[in-house]
This record gives sequence, C-alpha cells and structure tokens, in this order.
Amino acid sequence: MVKHKIATIGSHSALQILKGAKDEGFETICVCLKGKEKPYKMFPVADKIIMMNSYDEFFEVEKQLIKENAVIIPHASFIAYIGPDKVEKLQVPYFGNKKILNWESNRTMERQWLLKAGLKMPHIFNTPDEIDRPVIVKFHGAGGGAGYFLAKHKRDFAKKIKLHPGEEDYVIQEYILGVPCYIHYFYSPITKELGVMSFDKRYESNVDSLGRVSARDQIALPKIDPSYVIVGNLPLVVRESLLPKIIEMGENTVKESQNIAPPGLFGPFCLECVITPDQEIYCFEISARIVAGTNPFTNGSPYTWLKYDVPMSTGRRIASEIKLAIKEDKTDLIFY
Repeated sequence: MVKHKIATIGSHSALQILKGAKDEGFETICVCLKGKEKPYKMFPVADKIIMMNSYDEFFEVEKQLIKENAVIIPHASFIAYIGPDKVEKLQVPYFGNKKILNWESNRTMERQWLLKAGLKMPHIFNTPDEIDRPVIVKFHGAGGGAGYFLAKHKRDFAKKIKLHPGEEDYVIQEYILGVPCYIHYFYSPITKELGVMSFDKRYESNVDSLGRVSARDQIALPKIDPSYVIVGNLPLVVRESLLPKIIEMGENTVKESQNIAPPGLFGPFCLECVITPDQEIYCFEISARIVAGTNPFTNGSPYTWLKYDVPMSTGRRIASEIKLAIKEDKTDLIFY
C-alpha cells in the first residue's frame, strides 16, 4: 500500500478519482457534505468518508488530511465550492499548479493565454451594440451552463438579458456552428509527455432535447427558450485526421502556460472546442483540471487503450503520476 493517501471532495468526478487511486494502491478519502454521501457508500471507492455540514468547514478538515498524509485532487466543484482565493492558501499537498487558477478564472487572461498559444477562438463582442452575427451569452461562474442564451442581434440581446436582472458579469461570444468537442489531455512534468486521454460532448437541457422536436411541433408548443444546463456527457471518437492538430493544440497550450505561470500547466486539462464543417477547431475555454467529461471513461477510452496496458481513466492517470513522483522522489514537481 502506498504511504500517501488520495483525497477529494465528493462531487463532480470523485468516483473516478477515488477508483483510479485505489487501482494504483492508494488509500482514499472522500470529503463530503452531509446528505451527499450515498454514492460514496454505494460504490466502494472511499476507504474513509469525512462529513461536513458546509464547505466552510473544509479548512478544519484540512488539518485532518495533513495528519493522514493525504494529497488533495482538485476538480471543478472543488474550486467552485472552496473558492480560487482560498485554494491558494491550502497547506495540504495539492496536485496541480495553483498559479494557473488566476489565468483560468479571469476570462481576459484566459483568452490572452490561449491566443498566445495559437488557438483559434470565437470573436468576443465588448458591447451589445457591436453584435453583428449570432452570439451566445455566458455568465461567469454559471454552474454547468445555467442561464446561457443565444441572441441574433442587439435587440434580441436586450430582450433576453432582462430575464437576468442584476447579472453584469457575462461575455458575449460569437456562436460557432459545429460539433462541440471537449478534448481531455494529461501532461506529465516528470516525463515531459503530453497524452490525449479521451473526448466527450455534453448533453444539455433543454437545447439537445429540443432537437428531437420537429419545427412544426415546436411552433405548436408554448414558447420555450433553449437552455444549456449540462446534464450528462457522451463519449466521442474524433476522425483520426484531426489528431495531429489536436495534439499540437495541447502542446502549445502547455508550452505557453510555462511562460505565464511557471512551472506551467500539468496533470489533466481540457480544451473546450467546437469543430466546424470545414474541420476548423475553435477553442472557447480551458479547464485546468479533470473535467466531468472524463467520467464515461472510468475503464479507459479508445485512446488510453492504445497507450496503456491496463484500463486507464484520467483519475487513475493522476494516481499513477503521483505514484511515479513518490517512487522517483520528485513530488516537488507535482505538489503545490
């Protein structure tokens, strides 16, 4: 049994993270809100479950995690619930570069990073008056796409923004027509190797279910505004001719991160993209940690099966990297 333990908050991709850790021989800890523990009792992935009444208690729990010699694995819910500023103050070993959080959480800085990496991105409109094509309006921090809406022009925007009183922190982004494609990577600071782990597309309510209703029947229905709340993830395998570009995008993203926030991005990350009919790939966002779109691949993906001799989820890949760092006495490269 490995000396260190692996811990995460019970949400998002915790089942996969903890299962992968156990597969690599680690003891596991799930830190969970009271009332949210049933999945972690049903599926035997956690050796210990630590209960909290609220996330405000996490810094008390942190003291116990330090005594347990635990490593905390962040995911999107972890960052959202604890808060980026508080995450930077954590004393428990943390798998990831905390410096990258500022670049990821600030839309202007994030865009600067990705453009410097050479990625193609949708146009951003500074004001509604500039809208001259279809746009999607995204609210900062919106959980799983909640509140996002499409607008055809500035009059349409003015009408729809009224449904969100008090919301001022939003971005008006060109709407790119194509297939959403979320690319899951893993970069090892130990071996200096980038891997493509898997791909997914999101199933969003109610915009995806509206696609099953004919135009004739939609007209007959009461007025329904499409929403973009993510309810699940669908596995995706891209055409092989796109892989060279996808690999290059990941490599350039990591390389630029090493310039803006040394030692740079490492571990799992995701480029959230749209692929057009012309096979152009537009990137509209980055997640600098494991994403829930990796959850369909708890037993590995077609891409990890090509590379590894065992079923390799992103959660297990995190654990294997920690295991390698411990073995080679290089934990200073991955714990921050």
